[in-house]
Amino acid sequence: MHSIKEIRKNIDTFEKKIKERNSNIDFKSLTTFDKENRELIQKKEKLEQEKKLLSKKKDPQNFARSKQLTDQIGLLDNSQKKIQQKIDLIISSIPNIALDDVPVGKDESFNKIVKKTGETKKFDFKIKSHTELGKDYMDFDTATRLSGSRFVVLKDKLALLERALINLMIDTHTKKFGYVEISPPLIVNESTMFGTGQLPKFEKDQYEIHSQKGEDRKFLIPTAEVPLSNLFRDTIIDYKKLPLRFVAGTPCFRREAGSYGKDTKGIMRQHQFYKVELVSLVEPNKCKEELERMLNCAEEILKILELPYQVVLLSSGDMGFSAEKTYDIETWIPSENKFREISSCSSCGVFQARRMKTKYKSNSSTNLIGTLNGSGLATGRLMISLIENYQNSDGSITIPNVLKKYMNNIEKI
Repeated sequence: MHSIKEIRKNIDTFEKKIKERNSNIDFKSLTTFDKENRELIQKKEKLEQEKKLLSKKKDPQNFARSKQLTDQIGLLDNSQKKIQQKIDLIISSIPNIALDDVPVGKDESFNKIVKKTGETKKFDFKIKSHTELGKDYMDFDTATRLSGSRFVVLKDKLALLERALINLMIDTHTKKFGYVEISPPLIVNESTMFGTGQLPKFEKDQYEIHSQKGEDRKFLIPTAEVPLSNLFRDTIIDYKKLPLRFVAGTPCFRREAGSYGKDTKGIMRQHQFYKVELVSLVEPNKCKEELERMLNCAEEILKILELPYQVVLLSSGDMGFSAEKTYDIETWIPSENKFREISSCSSCGVFQARRMKTKYKSNSSTNLIGTLNGSGLATGRLMISLIENYQNSDGSITIPNVLKKYMNNIEKI
């Protein structure tokens, strides 16, 4: 979230930068509301000062005027709160501003490929898709009866493969890169969802849990980024503890509103899926450096599994709401003959920290923290890439050596 003071000082820059984010914000109304709000605050403070002076005199003749001032202050306070709500609603819908090295463009066609690694395998037999290769272990019909469309029941060796990949990723990120493993709640409240930017703008994409009347609103997490980033909400962190790096492997739940008709076959886009998530809390001036580090950590999983991939720098119009800079990692899917996203690694600067009220203290100075998040990696999509890239002519799937110890040392599925 942005500060109204920053917007007020740099209104022309904000309008330009937000248009580059492919977002339409009514800055004219925001400016009008901000002016009205400040005028109301000034009037209220002037009356409060007058009332304070009258109360000090303790003259009974001033009681009537004091009562009148109380009523006027109350009316101004109510009006000011309503204006403030309008301001907050607009500001909470403004996306983060892209960094200067982010390509300017309205959609993914302006993205920039910055790296390609690994050779795409040439098969001397007809390539099968992951649904064909895993047909004995993927039960979509039963999942539909249990839950509806875009769910799957994984069985036997594919269930084992899913768990093995999660363990491999978490072990790599904790042992090799020093991330601290967290097992977070899968249900979070409204304030937590607001903190990372899922609410209010993307409410239709979330799974809300119906609760008793009067209880706090609760949601299933769309990604472990939400609870991990909020671990220090409303907290001041000692800068000596920085950087803080966390990893979690959790189920994620998304309604995927607006994606109807896309990737309906197989496990590419589901309402429930596993993902290993990376989150970092750092000093803001170290966000760029930390983003490159996080990207390298996510890439490492594809390197050790020897899967071809490319890294893409997203354009200003294709980034997520809270991001100031994002790299996507895309892995090769043989049956589709193209690369598909398997990870997004983003720096959010202080954007989320202002929403979460997360700060750090250095000497006598207290400042907003910098936050970053990235998939390390999306498990379902990693399974698709592995299954298809390691397929054999007889329909079996070879288990990579690095994964065998997590799969009871079996050679093939």
